[in-house]
Amino acid sequence: MTASPQGRVLIVAGSDSGGGAGIQADIKSVTAMGGFAMTAVTAITVQNTLGVSAIHEVPLDIVVGQMRAVLDDLGADAVKTGMLHSAAIVEAVAEELSRGEALLPLVADPVMVAKGGASLLEDSAVAAIREVLIPLAALVTPNVPEAEVLTGRRIEDIEGQKAAADALLGLGAEAVLLKGGHLPGGMIFDVLATQETMEIFSSPRIDTRHTHGTGCTLASAIAALLAQGLDLTAAVATARDYVHEAIRTAPGFGKGHGPLNFLATFGADED
Repeated sequence: MTASPQGRVLIVAGSDSGGGAGIQADIKSVTAMGGFAMTAVTAITVQNTLGVSAIHEVPLDIVVGQMRAVLDDLGADAVKTGMLHSAAIVEAVAEELSRGEALLPLVADPVMVAKGGASLLEDSAVAAIREVLIPLAALVTPNVPEAEVLTGRRIEDIEGQKAAADALLGLGAEAVLLKGGHLPGGMIFDVLATQETMEIFSSPRIDTRHTHGTGCTLASAIAALLAQGLDLTAAVATARDYVHEAIRTAPGFGKGHGPLNFLATFGADED
C-alpha cells in the first residue's frame, strides 16, 4: 500500500523582495521543516530591511488561479495564509479554500503591519479576516497588535492574551496561538488555546534587531509540521524552537530589521 502524501503546504501570501518575510520566508521555513512549499502570490512588495516602499496587488483571478492550479494537480496537506492585503482577496481565498469536499488544515497568520511599520492590510479587510477566514482556520497566529485589532481588546499581559485568545476562538477558529513578543519583559510568552485546553510557551527574549519575518517563519514552520502529521502542541513547540534559534543565529544582513537564519538547527536529536 502506498502511503498518503504528506508535507505539501500551499502558501497564500505576499512577496518580500528582501527575502526575509512573506512568501520567501515561508518557502525557506517549510523547506527547513522538511515540507514541500507551493505558492499563490497575493501581492508584490518593494521591500528591504528598512521597510516597505510600494505594494502591487495581484489580480484576483491570478491569485485564485494559482491556488486552483496547485490544489487540482499537486494537492496539499495544509495551507498557510499570510499577507492578503484586501477584503476582496481575503474573500476569494476563503471561497477557494471552501471549494473542496474536505477543508484543508489552515494556518492563518493575519498579517497586518510590516516590521518597519508599513500597513500590509487594508482597513476594510479586517472584517473579512474576522468573518470569513478565521472560521476556516485550524490555527490563527496573531501577535498582540493584530489580536487587539481583531478582538477590540487591549492586551497588556498574559491574562489579556488568554482573554483575547478565547475571543478569537469565539469567532470560529479551532485553535489560536497568540504571540507575546510585543509585550515588555525578558521572557516571551505565547498562549496556545483550543476549545478544551490552554497552554503557555515561554522563551527568553533575544536582544537583537534581526527579527524580520518571525511571524511568517513561525506560522509556516507550524503548517509544514502539521502537514507531516504532527499534533498541534508538538508542531508549535518545534516551530518555536526553530524560530528562536533562527533569531539567535541571524546572519546580520541589512541596515534595519534583518532576516533570520532559516538554516538554523535546533536539537534535532533531542526528545
